[in-house]
Amino acid sequence: MSARVGVITFPGTLDDVDASRAVTLAGGEAVSLWHADADLKNVDAIVVPGGFSYGDYLRAGAIARFAPVMESVVKAAEGGMPVLGICNGFQVLCEVGLLPGALTRNEGLHFVCRDQWLAVENTDTAWSSRYEPGAEILIPVKNAEGRFQAPQNVLDELEGEGRVVFRYSGSNPNGSQRGIAGISSANGRVVGLMPHPEHATEPLTGPSDDGLGIFYSALDTIVNA
Repeated sequence: MSARVGVITFPGTLDDVDASRAVTLAGGEAVSLWHADADLKNVDAIVVPGGFSYGDYLRAGAIARFAPVMESVVKAAEGGMPVLGICNGFQVLCEVGLLPGALTRNEGLHFVCRDQWLAVENTDTAWSSRYEPGAEILIPVKNAEGRFQAPQNVLDELEGEGRVVFRYSGSNPNGSQRGIAGISSANGRVVGLMPHPEHATEPLTGPSDDGLGIFYSALDTIVNA
């Protein structure tokens, strides 16, 4: 039986279908999860996808953190379940406290949409084990509030513990501190990143298929648990 990966849909979510397709292409079973339903349907991992949950009112991810499904996600993550937050999903994971820091307006105050090189800094997480250390991957970035910020002591802690998983390479599209594109929890089971690996799963529709490695990594983690 294939690994079951839940993909959450909030009002305003845009990339749940692409995330589900990425799970399927990697060999997993994508399971739809609804924001108002606390039942995680016995999934083995969870993806909080990109979009504009609840219209990004107040600030990105601030309302989604109170959705019934997120209470279950927090409990599951605390129990060791792999959780991935992509773009708006990264914002939600920060808002709910599973990851430190915050995502704020881009440095240039404009929406950014382009293909972006990332350096893989940590291959010991549940979502990055398929990559070689130091690998560079090409996946799209598209956000208006993607500037990762945190107090200096938190940044130092993330760097010191090897919890910076992805870093912008060549250019920094949104002014994120220290070029951080993605981070992990202390145990490496929860990962958030601003760029969109689900849009880089097939050369026909994306700039590469480099994003598939993230989903393969999670399936490896589940199978080898």
